Amino acid sequence: MSKEQYIVGLDIGTACVRVVQAKLDQATGSFSVIGASEVASSGMRRGVVVDIEESVSAISSALEKVERMTGVPVASANISVGGNHISSISSHGVIAVSRADGEITENDIIRCIDASQAISIPQNKEVLHVFPKTFTLDGQTGIKDPLGMTGIRLEVDTIIVQAGLPFVKNLSRSVMQAGLEIDDMVLAPCAAAESVLNKRQKDLGVCLVDLGAGTTSIAVYEEGDLLHTVVLPIGSMHITNDIAIGLRCSIETAEKVKLLYGHSDPKAIDKDEEIDLSKLDPSEDQATSRAYVAEIIEARLEEIFRHVNSELKKIQRDGKLPSGIVLTGGGSKLPGTVEFAKKHLHLPTVMGRPQNVSTVIDRVDDPNFATAVGLILWGGKFSSGGGNAQLGSMVKSFMSNENVAKLRKWLKSFLP
Repeated sequence: MSKEQYIVGLDIGTACVRVVQAKLDQATGSFSVIGASEVASSGMRRGVVVDIEESVSAISSALEKVERMTGVPVASANISVGGNHISSISSHGVIAVSRADGEITENDIIRCIDASQAISIPQNKEVLHVFPKTFTLDGQTGIKDPLGMTGIRLEVDTIIVQAGLPFVKNLSRSVMQAGLEIDDMVLAPCAAAESVLNKRQKDLGVCLVDLGAGTTSIAVYEEGDLLHTVVLPIGSMHITNDIAIGLRCSIETAEKVKLLYGHSDPKAIDKDEEIDLSKLDPSEDQATSRAYVAEIIEARLEEIFRHVNSELKKIQRDGKLPSGIVLTGGGSKLPGTVEFAKKHLHLPTVMGRPQNVSTVIDRVDDPNFATAVGLILWGGKFSSGGGNAQLGSMVKSFMSNENVAKLRKWLKSFLP
């Protein structure tokens, strides 16, 4: 009897720590979510660890909750990495094919991808992921998987994602002190894309915008490959701060106002509608216009989407993505946000929820859990050797020799 396989995704966000545990269906190869937990995060700011002790406490609490729910101990997990220390650059690698008959082997592909990393990297940075886009063989461009082809000169275009070394080490230390081993560290927007986007959207061209509490993450896909990614140091928590300043109330009251009465379009609100703050906080005795709160929210959202559009302009994709914008994350649930993004980015916009997983836990079908569920799908695809049969669609992480070994194993699955 085969041993049951479980996989865990741990999303350590600015506001919340979320854990999702899934079980592999041996017959179909798909994962079903059997447990999920969410606890308030502490020790994090704008996606990075600022207090290890508090981060460990939050992670431990989330793990304890999911273990009580499933009865299955959690020993290791895939971890999300966020924060505006993330950067991505395009690179190019070139090698001479090693075999005398010119046949491309897995070793050639690995050497070619590795050659693309021969770039100057600051001492405080490390390579988090290498995303191969397309290969070129003897001048023939647009090749997704050159394995088994014949040629002399092999080239590859890649996207290299770098992360700040101190931030990654602090995150790793927090996770390990909570008693967890790390299966893989995954860029948060790329993990969210695994659960929210489908193949057609990635092929046509789409921009995932993950509106988190402390950061807004962007991942742009085209022709099935990652084109651009960035993490902006601004999120929905800044909206709460703006409301607190505008209404001269506490952060807790401002958060309640945002969740209960918030809207991104002042024109959609009756100008006579008022919010009695005393119902939310007995220490407050004022009332305020709901339209005024909407104006505060609108101003901050304009700033966020102005930055998003600026990133699209950098890669010449502003207003030019057929599949448009897919919003996810807790901030996307604010009423009117989808219409707001559609208007300001001049692209079709939808709200993205986790898909491609089966579950009886309703709370998982929520934009908040997009990244945690995506970590499950990422880990399932990578560890089981599944996923797209084309190398260009598979994401490789070259942080360690262990991951290179995983890539070798995955490539061997294509050989007869």
